[in-house]
Amino acid sequence: MITRKLDSVLDQFYGNKRMALMLTGARQVGKTVAFRRFAQRHFERYVEINFVKSPDAVSIFEGVNSPQEILLRISAFTSVKMEPGKTFILFDEVQQCPECVTQIKFLVEEGSYSYGLTGSLLGVELKDLRSEPVGFMDIVEVFPLDFEEFSQAVGVSPRIIESLRDSFQAKTPVDPVVHRQMMSVFRLYLIVGGMPAAVSKYIETNNMQSVAAQQRAIIRLYKKDIAQYDPGNKLYLDDIFNLIPSELNAKNKRFILKSLNQHAKFTRYENSFLWLKNAGVAIPVFNIEEPKVPLLLNKQRTLFKLFQNDVGLLACQYAGGIQLKILSGDVDINFGAIYENVVAQELLAHGFDGLYYFNDKKAGEIDFLVESGDGHVLPVEVKSGKDYHTHHALNHVMAEEQYALPKALVLCNDNLSEDGEVLYLPVYMTMFLRRNEDTPQEYRLDLSMLR
Repeated sequence: MITRKLDSVLDQFYGNKRMALMLTGARQVGKTVAFRRFAQRHFERYVEINFVKSPDAVSIFEGVNSPQEILLRISAFTSVKMEPGKTFILFDEVQQCPECVTQIKFLVEEGSYSYGLTGSLLGVELKDLRSEPVGFMDIVEVFPLDFEEFSQAVGVSPRIIESLRDSFQAKTPVDPVVHRQMMSVFRLYLIVGGMPAAVSKYIETNNMQSVAAQQRAIIRLYKKDIAQYDPGNKLYLDDIFNLIPSELNAKNKRFILKSLNQHAKFTRYENSFLWLKNAGVAIPVFNIEEPKVPLLLNKQRTLFKLFQNDVGLLACQYAGGIQLKILSGDVDINFGAIYENVVAQELLAHGFDGLYYFNDKKAGEIDFLVESGDGHVLPVEVKSGKDYHTHHALNHVMAEEQYALPKALVLCNDNLSEDGEVLYLPVYMTMFLRRNEDTPQEYRLDLSMLR
C-alpha cells in the first residue's frame, strides 16, 4: 500500500473540524482512494456516490427542501445501512453535480454524518456555483506522488529520508553511497512519475512497459476530457497538450504560439491555457520583468513555459526508448526539460503556487523564481549536466544590489555544497523545499497619540 501525506491531512482535518472536505486535482492523482482509506481507518460504514458512474444520482439533490430529504434519498440510493456517527459519505466527481456542493452546507449543519467530496476539472466546471459553502467546507488540492512519497513507496526507508532531511537542514553533504543510490531512485522517478496507478504498476511488476501502458491510459483519459469539453476544437486544447513535450525539449523551453499557428495571438488562446491549468493537467511558469516581490506584479502573461502535471507522463510521450536511457544515465539524453518538470511539480505541490522564470537578454535565463514566504525572492537553477557551477544569469541577478537576493539554489546531480550565497543541492532534495510561512506576522498599531 502506498502511503501518502494526504492520509495525515485527512486524519488531522476531520479530527479538528466539523466540516466537509473537498479534494480537487487532476484525474488519477488518488483523491477517491485517499477517502476510501480514511473511511476504513475511522468509520464502520462507508457510502460512495459517483456522479459519473451513476448519473441518476444527480437527482438526489434536485428540488430538495431539507437535509433530511437528501439523506432519505441517499439511503434509498445505497445498499449500505447508514448509522449516524458511524458512517462516512463520499460524493465523487461532483463536477457532474454542482448542486451537491451547494447543499453540503445543510448536510454538515444537520450533523449526523461526515462528508467528503472529490472532483476533477473543478477549476473549469464549478466557476458558477450559486452558493459556495464557506465555513462548512474546505478545499485541498491533490497532486501526484511527490519524490519523497515515491521514494518511500519503492522501498527507501523513513530513516534514510530523515538523514537526508538532516543533511538538508544542516547544509552538510550526504553520505556518498546514499547519494548515489538516491540519484538512481530519482532517475526512476523521472520515468515512473507520481501517478498512483503507474507507481503501483511498477511496484507490482518492475516492468517499464507495463508502467508506460498505464501512463498511456491516463493520457488517453485526459484527451477524452479535452475532447468532451472542446468537441469543435475551438480552443485547440488537444493541440496544446500534445505540444508540451516538444516545446519543453526546445532550446529555450518557452511555449511558442507559432507552433500552433503562424498567425497565432495570445488573446485567442488564453482560455485554452487557463483550461489546462485549471484542469490540473499542465503547469504554467510565467516570465517576470524583474526578480522583485511581489512576483505577480512583474508577471508577463504572454510569455511562459508549460510543464506536464506529472514527469512520468512527460517521459512516456517521448519516443526512442528514453526510459532505459534515463535509467542508465545516458549522457546523450537532454535531461533539462525532464529535470525542470520535476522541479515545477515539486514546487507546486509544496506550496509555491506562483511559479516564474526570469530571462535577461544579456546574462541569460534563471529557471525558476519563487517567493520564499519571508519576503524574499528565491532563484532556483536546475542543472542536469556536469557544468553546474556555470550559471551566468544567476551570478548576474545575485550581484545586482537593487534585487537584494539573500540566497540562491542550484539543483544538480552532485552532492550538497555551498559557495557564498549559492547553495548547491542534489536534485532529489527538491522534496524538502517548502514555502516558509512560519515567520511571525504580528503587527501592533501605535495609537498612543490618539488616546
